[in-house]
Amino acid sequence: MSKDKFVVAVVDDDTRLLESLDDLLDSAGYSVRPFSSAKAFLASDWSDVDLLITDIGMPDIDGLELRDRVGRSRPKMPVFLITGRHEIADQQRTQGIRDLFRKPFDGSALLSALNDALQNRKQGDGHDA
Repeated sequence: MSKDKFVVAVVDDDTRLLESLDDLLDSAGYSVRPFSSAKAFLASDWSDVDLLITDIGMPDIDGLELRDRVGRSRPKMPVFLITGRHEIADQQRTQGIRDLFRKPFDGSALLSALNDALQNRKQGDGHDA
């Protein structure tokens, strides 16, 4: 089964950022699935998701834990982390993470990084579910 658009899930408890990323990603040709919490994302059927963007600082399940959980189920799915709290971005837990964006981030830089990650994945084996 072939699909026309890559599916990008966005998880953030900030509705303004969700709407902003939805608009940005939609305008770039992605199919966007927004979620206001990691629990909502994990409770959904996310088997069609090609890439995940998640905020780090969220209640209950933070973005780092969500990344780890997703990685156990779908190890090849790219996960991008975003944060507005620079002290979080500088912590030991985030050191060495290549796909970390600090708010406010450059939309074109984010789109370029997403495109690179999805193209690299596409050149591999495609799906990893």
